[in-house]
Amino acid sequence: MLPDDDTSTVDAFHRGRFHVVQPALKGHRSGVDAMILASMVPDGFNGRIADMGAGAGAAGLAVLSRCPEASATLIERSAFMAGFARRTLELAENAALAGRAEVLEADVMLTGRARAAAGLPDDSFGFVIMNPPFNAASDRATPDPLRAEAHVMAPGMFEGWIRTAGAILRPSGMVGIIARPGSLAEILEALRGRFGQIVIVPVQPRPQEAAIRILVRAVKGSKAPLALHPPLIIHHESGNGFTPRADAINNGLAGLF
Repeated sequence: MLPDDDTSTVDAFHRGRFHVVQPALKGHRSGVDAMILASMVPDGFNGRIADMGAGAGAAGLAVLSRCPEASATLIERSAFMAGFARRTLELAENAALAGRAEVLEADVMLTGRARAAAGLPDDSFGFVIMNPPFNAASDRATPDPLRAEAHVMAPGMFEGWIRTAGAILRPSGMVGIIARPGSLAEILEALRGRFGQIVIVPVQPRPQEAAIRILVRAVKGSKAPLALHPPLIIHHESGNGFTPRADAINNGLAGLF
């Protein structure tokens, strides 16, 4: 099924178990990154997740597709993208998931009472996933301001997003982050004093290639040490086929850990 206009598409994920309405010409479109981010939530998770910077809702719904007892709040600052998230929840194809999801139009950089008034009270989620804008301002610019807002990180962004995650998570709740490897130092600094038991997973396009993404999972209030796990490798040495592990993650058949 396609929307009434030609500026959006309806895209199937998890082999058709859910669909996402996405902008065709502007704004952010989700793909494999969102599915990998969702895989950081453990199989069988049965609490509330917050999908910070949810866009049209792909990562949050991917968690619900794999974890039938979970619920999700899709948090998006952009009114344009929040509108796509609402249309996503209205799809007939998503009827089995929509009752466990809600869209919250809010800025995750808010603090204190303003954050709570926006619908993000302290200690209210069991897991936070986030795909912050992680392109540097010096990277090749897009002419689309909505896409730039979704892709280009502002100064202090990781500090602000991780501060909010630490506030809205319950004690011992977890945060999962996908970012570029160059952001690792900033992420670790923002986690310091708030989170421990940090696990880092490099994401490599092929076995012989350097990581293009990092996955960081951490536990609120933990003092356990950091661990570096083996990489997630997306493709084989040649060809465009997914490795078995990447294919299972991309289609919601297995969690990352």
